[in-house]
Amino acid sequence: MRAVVLGSGAGGGFPQWNCGCDNCQKARAGVEGFEPRTQSSLSVSVDGRRWAILNASPDIREQINRNPALHPTGLRDSPLSSVLVTNGDIDHLAGLLTLREQQAFTLFVTPVIAEIIATNAVFRVLNPEKVTIVQVSLEQPFDLLPGLQARLFAVPGKVPLWAESGEVVTDMEGEQTVGVELWGGASRAFYIPGCAKMTGKLAARLRGAPLVFFDGTAWADDEMARTGVGEKTSARMGHMTMGGEDGSIAAFRDLDVARRIYLHINNTNPVLDPASPERREAERAGWEIGRDGQEVVW
Repeated sequence: MRAVVLGSGAGGGFPQWNCGCDNCQKARAGVEGFEPRTQSSLSVSVDGRRWAILNASPDIREQINRNPALHPTGLRDSPLSSVLVTNGDIDHLAGLLTLREQQAFTLFVTPVIAEIIATNAVFRVLNPEKVTIVQVSLEQPFDLLPGLQARLFAVPGKVPLWAESGEVVTDMEGEQTVGVELWGGASRAFYIPGCAKMTGKLAARLRGAPLVFFDGTAWADDEMARTGVGEKTSARMGHMTMGGEDGSIAAFRDLDVARRIYLHINNTNPVLDPASPERREAERAGWEIGRDGQEVVW
């Protein structure tokens, strides 16, 4: 199995267009090690010819153009066979509008995400004669590509920002936020770009996995306040932190996961600085800080 990280950043990417935080300023200035990142997306393949994209980021046009394996092989012949969306966030759905160019592919979504698409008229640009929408129930195995099976499972999270109203539950489990298990032959991996907390059920699922791509949004819960760019905490945004006793580094410590890669990294996260103590701590704990264009074969 082969994966290419199309986008390793959280919503807004890195540098974020309207952000003047220290990280973003250094990225714009081209300071060594501060690698720009587009918004969260992963491509996977088993044969290098047919590809699936997990989450259609607003940056998907740029991401496809940057990766030759996804370039057209004919006048209107794309290697993109399928797209899978893990939640209803803008940074995971908006790229579908770019994929409106009369290209045939299968779109896999939970019934909740299917309802979002069906009730928002802008998604009518996806020609139903070209784009087949397949609703997938949780825990139901399906063929994402020939030779590559997938299963969606609930992870703690919340409704998209644009759908919030009243009191927001940030760690509910259901079809609104899912992780993806992938397997082909003896190869297995997990993709979880958004997760509010580690539960016993999730820990049991991931224990002993060969490869996990995991939510790396924030290092600390009050990170946005610390950097002066906002007041929302990581928990309020539906993301667990990397650091701290309730963070993902601690949560994975005893799970015996062979390879762990952080994705969906917010522009304020100190791990984006290659010289930061947080970056060193994460890497000492066995984590990789995902980057755009990173290829993973397992």
